[in-house]
Amino acid sequence: MDSVVPAGPAPALAPAPAPQGAPARQVIVAVFDGVELLDVTGPAEVFSVADRLRTPGSPGYVVRLAAVRRGPVRTSSGVRLVADVGFGAPMGAVDTAIVPGGITPQTAGSLPIVEPAVVGWVARRSAAWRRVASVCAGAHMLAAAGLLDGRPATTHWFTAGRLAAEFPAVAVDPDPIFIRSGRIWTCAGVSAGMDLALAMVAEDHGDQLAREVARWMVMYLRRPGGQSQFSAPLAPAAPRTDRIRDAIAWIVEHPGRDLSVPALARHAHLSERHFARLFAREAATTPAAYVETVRVEAVRRALEETDDTLDVVAARCGFTSVETLHRVFRRRLTVIPDDYRRRFRLPSAG
Repeated sequence: MDSVVPAGPAPALAPAPAPQGAPARQVIVAVFDGVELLDVTGPAEVFSVADRLRTPGSPGYVVRLAAVRRGPVRTSSGVRLVADVGFGAPMGAVDTAIVPGGITPQTAGSLPIVEPAVVGWVARRSAAWRRVASVCAGAHMLAAAGLLDGRPATTHWFTAGRLAAEFPAVAVDPDPIFIRSGRIWTCAGVSAGMDLALAMVAEDHGDQLAREVARWMVMYLRRPGGQSQFSAPLAPAAPRTDRIRDAIAWIVEHPGRDLSVPALARHAHLSERHFARLFAREAATTPAAYVETVRVEAVRRALEETDDTLDVVAARCGFTSVETLHRVFRRRLTVIPDDYRRRFRLPSAG
């Protein structure tokens, strides 16, 4: 099926030597105590597989880890990584630098790790790098280094609100899997780092190699950067009152029903004005915005799980026409419904 890497003989995975005249692109991944392991190893493995599957004669990749000093670094999972080089040491030409994230638990709630040594290294040296990327909460360190000012950026949904509050010059969008703004790339949590790395491989070598890498790693064919990080029911803040909780549950369970403010207010036994104000205060979004989010999520599931035509999907998910569905879906996910179905339709659909 189109949504998964097709079965069949895999290409031989042998080291592809870089002949003279095609030097390898150096990818440096910053590491620090508490770093998320998959933020580091996911992108590193994508570049490693791409290096072994690339066409002989084309530039390959070499991945190195950098830290405060050479030697072992303890990740959040307890697994130790070994840094190849210290931040202050010569590194040669750096093509791509990746800053992964880390979350440290606190009494008042978990906080993204902002390692001063990483921030200083990025601020001092990044002007010479072709690409700079963050994975997950690593966006906080790119922001602290000043690289995200005036740019759109994303991060793990858990820390997006904090990133926006602490760095108001950054246009934080908590929804996409990754965002590219010129030479600066940011992406969502953990596994999204592999989607970002695949997009970089495609930029360097074309879609065909990226497809082969995804196939080898048994990944979904490259998810577009605009695909949402999380399902709609997880998006709003947790409401305090039963009436708003019930309204949210009603919206999620009945996307095709009349979900206008008057209808929802009647369901909650509140006046329209009081319902709209209470919903906005407790869910941190308007009723109309949340209804649209839920309906887009319902369309996504239908496209992934069924062969229903778009007019059937539109009616069942609360859109007045296929044209409206197209317009909202594309605005939200930057991809049209047909393309989304082609990429993400599950093997069991139909």
